[in-house]
Amino acid sequence: MPAIWMIIASFLFACMGVCVKLGADQFSTGELVFYRGALNIVMMTIASRMTHIALSTPHWRMQLSRSLSGSLALMCYFFTIGVLPLATAATLSYTSPMFVAILLILLFGERLRFAVAVALLAGFAGVVLLLRPTLQPGQWLGAITGLGAGMISSLAYISVRELGKAGEPEIRTVFWFSCVTTVLGGVWALTGELHRPDAGGLAILLGIGLFGGLAQLAMTRSYRFGKTVVSAALSYSTVIFASLFGMAIWDETHPPSAWLAIALIIVSGLMVSFASRRRADD
Repeated sequence: MPAIWMIIASFLFACMGVCVKLGADQFSTGELVFYRGALNIVMMTIASRMTHIALSTPHWRMQLSRSLSGSLALMCYFFTIGVLPLATAATLSYTSPMFVAILLILLFGERLRFAVAVALLAGFAGVVLLLRPTLQPGQWLGAITGLGAGMISSLAYISVRELGKAGEPEIRTVFWFSCVTTVLGGVWALTGELHRPDAGGLAILLGIGLFGGLAQLAMTRSYRFGKTVVSAALSYSTVIFASLFGMAIWDETHPPSAWLAIALIIVSGLMVSFASRRRADD
């Protein structure tokens, strides 16, 4: 069942990405992030009342770490979706396993195993192959931000796993993440022009909040009750869903080299995850 939760989460995250890309023409990135967080606060508050789950937490340090890293990654991801094809943006955000391996090597002195070395080389080859032939000069900022989303989200996923081990309910974790997201998104939105949503814009914002909130709940439940390596592997289905949505809605097409690059990045993430799992089991 945890595997099914991650597939559901991946589909919902792709749906959220569609709404973000649709809303990028009408709202700033800060506004989209703010509304995503604010709507999720309402959703989680209602859910906590219905399930009688308290929103106060004894693990506020872990919640703060998860919320800050997750919010910053979300802000980078939303910006990237607005300027890059949906599949490209989703793929760049899923480079997080590569960055986890690099951080473990640089910060904690872990030995670079052969399987991890091969995975990292494949992943970086995929990133180069994905970016060089497909991006226009004005899209490089989005590419760098997308890689930043992948790097920062690696910290968020680790925190989600630790919170699950500590017994924190999904509703509580998503609630605190949404609070921090709302504050950071609101500050960013106030630095630019604010836009009043029309009927279509309101529907887009509701979609971002609804899909994003439900996806967070499903993802958190998968990491809490399932095997981390399985959940991480299945999370790459977001790229598949995003690719299909991009082709169906925006007629996004990718050359064979781009599909090869996406495959390399996914394989790299899977190899790093499985290699890390084997090391933990030794």
